[in-house]
Amino acid sequence: MNCLTITVPASSANIGPGFDSAGMALNRYLTLHVTPNEEWIFEHRSLHLPQAPPAEDHFIFNIAKQMAEQFNANLPPCNIMVESDIPLARGMGSSASAVVAGIELANQVCQLELSASEKLRWATKFEGHPDNVAPALLGGLVITAMLSEDRIEFFQTTNIDLDLVLYIPDFELKTEAARKVLPEQFSRNNATAASSIGNMMVAALVAGDYQLAGRMMEADLFHEPYRASLIPNYAEIRREAKNLGAYGTVISGAGPTLISFAPKGGGQTIVDHLQTMFSDHSVQLVKLDNEGLRVNHQSENAICQ
Repeated sequence: MNCLTITVPASSANIGPGFDSAGMALNRYLTLHVTPNEEWIFEHRSLHLPQAPPAEDHFIFNIAKQMAEQFNANLPPCNIMVESDIPLARGMGSSASAVVAGIELANQVCQLELSASEKLRWATKFEGHPDNVAPALLGGLVITAMLSEDRIEFFQTTNIDLDLVLYIPDFELKTEAARKVLPEQFSRNNATAASSIGNMMVAALVAGDYQLAGRMMEADLFHEPYRASLIPNYAEIRREAKNLGAYGTVISGAGPTLISFAPKGGGQTIVDHLQTMFSDHSVQLVKLDNEGLRVNHQSENAICQ
């Protein structure tokens, strides 16, 4: 096996009413530099990552190990240098990116030759739902439907002409905590209303009607009304972004990060103004990543980096 690099983008899921089914890939990345080795070693080189645990306790290693076991394959030892500019527990799909990276690690070193659909199915099994793993794997905006454990339908588009603005606070919010505030059940009327809003949002995004998409994003009934209280400055950021031209602002994943959809070329103005107003947030202009998972193989005679 030669040296290789596995790169997986961050993701923002839900996008308001697209609860557990809509997500988009962002140009923030988890990168694994993989080198053949006599034993498994993980090194972390990122401010966003804690000190690397022993390999047997590493999340990515355990995903790769489980994949190898599923296919009765040998998982040869490697040195893995991990870099990441995806903050942990901020609603940017850090765990989904790690799941996809672990699957691809096994796919490469065990030569499993998995298709994209197979990777998505396995990633969904590990993650529990496909809204983050699908864009991390495929890139772009991805709408998914989990019809059964082994059947996941998806629609992908890269034709989204928007600026995206992230508001990343300086605290974590675990997905489990964000799920605890959600109701266990919805009435039929409420479920119908909530799903119709989601349908309208997706249709508007695909059609390029971003004004309508923004209104639908901010009209979510599935999760935002319940999670808003967990996120300081939620209402204020939405209001100020709207005043500066944003189409809509929603919780990224389970939060606490928020994300605005803004007119192309208008995002930097929002960043400049809101970074001044909310100094305890990192306000960033990001882009849609349209490529998703990528693997770069170094030539046989290259020196591994």
